Amino acid sequence: MISAEIMKNVWYGCALSQELATGKMKSLVLAGEPVVLARNQDGSIYALRDICPHRGIPFSFGRMVNDQIECPYHGWKFNSAGVCTEIPSLCSDQKLDSTKIKVKKYPVQEKQGVIWIYLSDKESPRSEDLAPAPPLMAALPNDVSPQVIEQATFKCHIDHAVIGLMDPAHGPYVHKSMFWRSEKSSHEKSKKFAPVPFGFQMVKHQPSKNSKAYKILGGQPTTEITFQIPGVRVEHIQVGNRNVYSLTVLSPVGPMETKVYSLLYWDMSWLVVVKPLIQAFAHKFLYQDVEAVDKQQVGLKYDPTLMLIKDADTQAKWYYALKAEWQQHAVAQREFQNPVRESELRWRS
Repeated sequence: MISAEIMKNVWYGCALSQELATGKMKSLVLAGEPVVLARNQDGSIYALRDICPHRGIPFSFGRMVNDQIECPYHGWKFNSAGVCTEIPSLCSDQKLDSTKIKVKKYPVQEKQGVIWIYLSDKESPRSEDLAPAPPLMAALPNDVSPQVIEQATFKCHIDHAVIGLMDPAHGPYVHKSMFWRSEKSSHEKSKKFAPVPFGFQMVKHQPSKNSKAYKILGGQPTTEITFQIPGVRVEHIQVGNRNVYSLTVLSPVGPMETKVYSLLYWDMSWLVVVKPLIQAFAHKFLYQDVEAVDKQQVGLKYDPTLMLIKDADTQAKWYYALKAEWQQHAVAQREFQNPVRESELRWRS
């Protein structure tokens, strides 16, 4: 099932807004490509390939000067468009036009505390406007920041990270906890699903009674879970007119390394009182998945034949179908056709 290909012509959430201060840079790797993020004095951001074309040193070892990136080796400066604006070593009578020297610029956007980078396909690039848009948590302000942040590196292909996190049946065995659930509390579940643009959604419903963590919110909460390619999961929990959002973002560092951000947002001011408890739970929950993936890799190194079963693994099948359709529709230069259909899935957990 695993494809060696990492999805291209899509947006990946690669960093948090709070990780990039004004006038500073941040380096990262996206699908094997070195990228440097930079934030201007007005708060806007841009992203360039993190390699100086002169002698190959990463820009991120340098500094920002007047909203431009200065290479630490010879002081060459590049603006937000990736254009070289200055070569200090040139004498006054040397006519080299530095503006003809350019580095790759990545489209970038910032939404609700997350920085997104558009990764294009070198062979068949497409407009970023055609890609699945980064999620917007509509019930919250555009400038909201996550109240709880957890991040981890999964030492696996992004496909395994995606289907591992969406797997509905692993909870009682991987996420054992006194404040969550155990295998003894497992019971049969039935959930309705529907297609959404570039993904699918577990339609709004009341959380399972054995999911104790929801009880902290009080009232009669409802939850709606949406997945969108390439690797974005949003859970929207509502209690009356109040909201909690759980955003999970996956970004491929390389073929066997995936960065995962797990973020929580809310407009329930009183939750700040129990924020330490929520933070501890979020950390434990995410790193239980990290531990499971680490153990999984011990078996996967023998390249076993894997299987996906009906219902419990149907979401994983949808993910692979969505990924395949994304690749095929680009090659055929036709409209994307969502392979997901309305369904009711049943499993025990």
